[in-house]
Parts: sequence; structure tokens; C-alpha cells
Amino acid sequence: MFTIGCHLSSSKGFLHMGKEAVSLGANTFQFFTRNPRGFSSKEPDPKDCEEFIKFWSENGGGKIVAHAPYTLNACSAEEKTRKLAYLLMSDDLKRMELVPGNYYNFHPGSHVKQGVEKGIDYIVEFLNNVITPEQQTTVLLETMAGKGSEIGRTFEELQAIIERVEHKEKIGVCMDTCHIFDGGYDIINDLDGVFEQFDRIIGLNKLYAVHVNDSKNIMGSHKDRHECIGKGNIGIEAFERFINHKAVKGLPMILETPNDLPGYKQEIELLKGLYKE
Repeated sequence: MFTIGCHLSSSKGFLHMGKEAVSLGANTFQFFTRNPRGFSSKEPDPKDCEEFIKFWSENGGGKIVAHAPYTLNACSAEEKTRKLAYLLMSDDLKRMELVPGNYYNFHPGSHVKQGVEKGIDYIVEFLNNVITPEQQTTVLLETMAGKGSEIGRTFEELQAIIERVEHKEKIGVCMDTCHIFDGGYDIINDLDGVFEQFDRIIGLNKLYAVHVNDSKNIMGSHKDRHECIGKGNIGIEAFERFINHKAVKGLPMILETPNDLPGYKQEIELLKGLYKE
């Protein structure tokens, strides 16, 4: 099954997002757990969550993806920022148990002149404190473009985190096409090679979701600027090969392109037309 969707506003609750996704022709979606540039959030309504689960099941919905706020930095040089990151993710993961069995994606963080090794140490400590064996949500590390002091710009950096997480069954990766392209991975001319490298370093069994975004930048720019599908430097032909690759078959694919809802509907239809069953 081709599982495709986009990023939706969570302000009106899960059931509204589910109905909005179906109206767009989607069978997955992503949402921010709280203000993406801040910390504020709205408490989820248990009844709304129950109604969503029923509706989503009846309409053949797949796994959905929660996205942590951009302000969450698990490897900050500031202890108070790391403590805040723990409080935010801990609270988010408890809320996600109202819609169990889904994914929670976050940006690993920026080490801010501490160095990659120190940053990874902090992220590992953070994840080993926040992830519990009881939770039904899988936490996903997102592949990053490598701007500034971001951690996660290479598959090796992500694996250095994953291999030290105690509850490995609760951790995985979300691959962002714009990010890995901007990070220097040639998904246009060497897609097989990129997936082979991912499998060798991390393991394709740890790839749980995909962000499908074109890029405004050239490969290896380390800038992270998303573009609509086919309007950037990755291009339609590369996306057709990507979404049909055996490595990502069946995974939830989320559009994070600079679009409105009608634009997302068009992109969903476009990608459905490129997908081969």
C-alpha cells in the first residue's frame, strides 16, 4: 500500500486531522505536538482521540507521525535547555499513548561548539532517560542537512546514537529527502548506493518513515530549504525512483513542502500517479 500524506495543523484535534487527511486523498499525516517555535501546547481530548482511532481504522489509515517542536534541543550546552527538552518529550510521549502505536519524530539537536561526540553523549543520555519500555510510540531520529552544528548530518552520526540507546526496539529513523540531498547523499544518480550505505551503517529495519521534500539547494549545500515536488533540484524523475524503491515500500511518506492544503492535494495526486503497485 502506498502510504502518503502531509503536515497538518493539530489545533482542532485528531479527528479533524484525520478527516482533513482523507479529504486530501491521504492515508497518513504529520502534526506538531506543540508550537513548533515555542513550547505551548493544547491538551488532547481523550474522546477525540477515541473517535479518531475508530475513524482512521474505518478509512484505512496508516501510521501517523508526531513532530517535536524545533526548540527541543537534547544536546544543548545549557543544562536548563536539556532539562526542558526532557520535560517536553516526556510529556509528548505520554500524550501519544492516547493514539498508541505511532511515531514521534525529532531533530537530534545542535551541539553548539561542544563537538559532535559531546553532543551525541547528551542525546544518548537524554533518550535513555525519556524512552520507557512500556511506551507504544516509536521515537524517530530525523536525518539532517548539516547546517551549523546539527547532529544527524550523516548516517554514522545517527548510528552512533542508536547503538547506545537501551530500548532499541523503541528507536528508529525518519529519512528526509531534502535533508539527505543537502547533506551530500546523491539520491538522484546513486539511490541504490545511498540505501545500501544506510543499510550497512544503520540497517533498513530501522527506517520507519520518510519526509518527501524537494530542495531549493544543490546537493551538499547543507542549507535545508524545502521545495515543492518537482520544482527543486531533486526533480520528478528522482522522486519516482525514490518512492518506488523497495527500501521504502509501505513506509509512511510525509510531505513538508511549502504548500497550502490544495497544493498538498495536488502533490499527493502527483505522487500517487508515479507510484507503481
